[in-house]
Amino acid sequence: MRVLIDESLPVELAEELTGGHDVATVHSQDWLRLKNGILLRRAVSEGFTILVTGDQKLRYQQNLPKIGIGVVVVTRVRNRIEDLRPLIPRIAAAIETTGPGEVTEIAP
Repeated sequence: MRVLIDESLPVELAEELTGGHDVATVHSQDWLRLKNGILLRRAVSEGFTILVTGDQKLRYQQNLPKIGIGVVVVTRVRNRIEDLRPLIPRIAAAIETTGPGEVTEIAP
């Protein structure tokens, strides 16, 4: 499974989310500043199946079922790796269970 970490979250999160997945960041893909619709379509065309983001509005702004990517949204926590670490087991579990077009929200 290919997982993409959005630019709204720290790049260190990619290193913490191991478990047999190919995890990359928007930064490492050189996709910074792409608008959400373009980013999501590019991600799908490159084989990514899950986007992990802090953007709570994404699900309302994009037609995720049509685009065909699952989204894990991390909410109500600062986007610092120290604050995200306690949520990593739940984020990893959500990556496993979120299907294309679905949104799973993770909050403390």
